[in-house]
Amino acid sequence: MNADELIESFQDFKEFKNIDRVTMMHILEDVIRGMIIREFEDDSSFDIIINPDKGDLEIWRNRTIVEDGAVEDPLSEIEYSSAIKIEPDFEIGEEASEELKIENFGRRAILSMRQNLQSKIQELEKDSIYKKYKDRVGDIITGEVYQIWKREILVLDDEGNELVLPKMEQIPTDYFKKGDTVRAVVSKVDMKNTSPVIILSRTSPSFLERLFEMEVPEIFDGLITIKKIVREPGERAKVAVESYDDRIDPVGACVGMKGSRIHGIVRELRNENIDVINYTSNAQLFIQRSLSPAKITSIKLDEENARASVYLKPDQVSLAIGKGGHNIKLAGKLTGYEIDVFRESDDDYEDVDLEEFADEIDHWIIDELKAIGCDTAKSVLELTIEDLVKRTDLEEETVKEIVGILKSEFE
Repeated sequence: MNADELIESFQDFKEFKNIDRVTMMHILEDVIRGMIIREFEDDSSFDIIINPDKGDLEIWRNRTIVEDGAVEDPLSEIEYSSAIKIEPDFEIGEEASEELKIENFGRRAILSMRQNLQSKIQELEKDSIYKKYKDRVGDIITGEVYQIWKREILVLDDEGNELVLPKMEQIPTDYFKKGDTVRAVVSKVDMKNTSPVIILSRTSPSFLERLFEMEVPEIFDGLITIKKIVREPGERAKVAVESYDDRIDPVGACVGMKGSRIHGIVRELRNENIDVINYTSNAQLFIQRSLSPAKITSIKLDEENARASVYLKPDQVSLAIGKGGHNIKLAGKLTGYEIDVFRESDDDYEDVDLEEFADEIDHWIIDELKAIGCDTAKSVLELTIEDLVKRTDLEEETVKEIVGILKSEFE
């Protein structure tokens, strides 16, 4: 390998790794100095000139000219008779500069130098990737699905760097094929066996926060602040927002005209339901808003134990709890309170759902009562026995037996 070939390979590395020219010059100089030290034990009398743009690489050895037989340090001194072979005009006391060619160092030394160059570039590349992504934790990255495994997906960014999207960080309904474009947030950056491992996430609350910043200019500009986000990925999310400008409706701005802004976010999150809530420091009001779409009658707070007893009309209970219990669970996470839901009653007793009497009343009878709009014990007891017989296909004796069972619940 001669200097031209080395420079050419050096340029290949530079383009492939996308490392700046100054850094690459320092790397190449360090590698060449290492080769010189192995050959001569010292590099203090050598000058290295590199110009990768022009393909120039020069190595100059500088020694002081002394009389023949007067050399005390061969590394820094040269005999006059040897110096004039380099340049006939040299005189004793002058400094003789001699150019050394790369090929003069021998094939083994050159191969070793090339390996060192590759190794240093790989180390620099790993360090560069680690630093780049360490500073981007919490940012959204768009990449291409390159490989799909059972527990994770390998994603390539626009520079070909490998990123990992674990199964547990994917939305349950996510489905990707090789070549698909995927958006995710940088969740974590670790070093494993000296190599950076960049973990992506689509389930993190910060992913939803970044999506809102991209879709809602007022959030990006700081006019609206996201106070807190809680999620059940793929199911439901609650976002508490606040504006310090009274002229801006934070919820309206986030949702957009006819839902135009939030629709894009919902699609990205595989139809995850998103509730945008006006933040308030008033705990009762915040709990009330967080249980939307349910309408609350009253709330009792136990601030010492961070518990809230919420009273609702019977038809609002299922709305407050939500499908799979997601609504009440997220409301608790958002507000920081353990929320207990109770049915509202007109007297000192709670109402009871008819389903809770399934052990004592046949299910077909419960269905018969529900068909006339009676789904709780109180709603049945509000009607007379005559009305119940008239409105259902039940016998009078059966109705009396049912009324007796329901009354006993409140005695």
